[in-house]
Amino acid sequence: MKSNIHALRQSEAESKKKLRAMLDKAKAEGRALTKDEDDAYQKELDALALTSKTLERENQLLEMERQTAPVDDENEAAARNAGSRGGQQQGFKSLGEMLLAVRKFEMTKGQVRDPRLFAGPAGMDEAMPAEGGFIVQKDFSAELLKRMYQTGQIVSRCRKIPLSGSSNGIKINAIDEDSRADGSRWGGVVGYWANEAAALTQSKPKFRRVELQLNKLIALCYATDELLEDASALEAVIQESFGEEMTFKVEDAIINGTGAGQPLGIMNSGALITQAKASGDSGAVLTTADVLAMWNRLWVPSRPNAAWLADVSIEPQLYQLVLGAPSLGQILLYTPPGDKGNQTGMLMGRPVIFHEHAAVLGTPGDIILADLSQYVMIDKNGVRQDYSMHVNFLTDEGVFRFVYRTDGQAWWKKPLTPKSGGSTLSPFIALATRS
Repeated sequence: MKSNIHALRQSEAESKKKLRAMLDKAKAEGRALTKDEDDAYQKELDALALTSKTLERENQLLEMERQTAPVDDENEAAARNAGSRGGQQQGFKSLGEMLLAVRKFEMTKGQVRDPRLFAGPAGMDEAMPAEGGFIVQKDFSAELLKRMYQTGQIVSRCRKIPLSGSSNGIKINAIDEDSRADGSRWGGVVGYWANEAAALTQSKPKFRRVELQLNKLIALCYATDELLEDASALEAVIQESFGEEMTFKVEDAIINGTGAGQPLGIMNSGALITQAKASGDSGAVLTTADVLAMWNRLWVPSRPNAAWLADVSIEPQLYQLVLGAPSLGQILLYTPPGDKGNQTGMLMGRPVIFHEHAAVLGTPGDIILADLSQYVMIDKNGVRQDYSMHVNFLTDEGVFRFVYRTDGQAWWKKPLTPKSGGSTLSPFIALATRS
């Protein structure tokens, strides 16, 4: 039945492509469908309806077969004790309990399946976790992602858009504005004072398309047979290790991602401004002039949200940043953590976040001034996971695989030229090489 469902889905997708191609061809040629095209369109539409109906019946039967799958006494008692509310079965009490149920399903080759397990999203093989996986129960999935977005100081500052339904991406219309000069604001909107001109020129905003497509991030967690006997210990290990590793990989992509099978990072974005080092700089140093130059290139509305993302090797130089001559009294630009009640260090009144994804001291990316609210991310369906008992058989280890689907990129495509001209502005500023 699994192969039949897959074939039906492929047939359904092909029919939709054919229908779309017929309509697009006629539209491109500025005409309606001919009689022959209309007949062919209707025939394909009828075939699609039949395929969709057959697929619906196959899915209904598959679900009924799942619900009648044999369970052992332990799982049956758990399901019974969970009870129901409003006619709906309760879920697992903990992530550890759910993971053990997944393990038992794998060890029994699918013969023992807890009815509270739900397979991965449509389009995957819906029977075997090794291919499609089981969806982590919604509250546990939310907790895993919550840990990532709470513990990650970079990812937590980004703009997040969750996807739902059958979508694997999103296309957003954004204003195509790269200059604030007359005729360029909002991509082409022009305003006039009544006495400036007898004849007015029409204007309209210009849009561009921001497109994000889900990429797959996978993390593996090995667990010994002894650990698998303890649901509480297993949950604690999974929560900590998964949250930390996923946070690491996502934040590294936000900074350094290539955009090929992963998010497009700030350092590879067309919106990034690489500010030249101040004249007179010698060696891999950060000076007051560098900091002021970076701050001056930051888009003014981004200043309240901006943060400095820096390599920890640059920290000693922050304490040496001052304004003014010694004889007139100097002002420290950097305030260390704990001073004035701040939990993080502050530079120019904005937090300094030390992270592992920065470049080597003295190279672009060792310090970045960024408004991460101008970096948009998408994700879908929380987290999916499955289990294999065969990976490290000789060492009594199994492995849980977690899959998280996400994408991200800067909201801006390029820096903005201010109305007065001069240096461009952006929410993302890096300092150029110093040597």
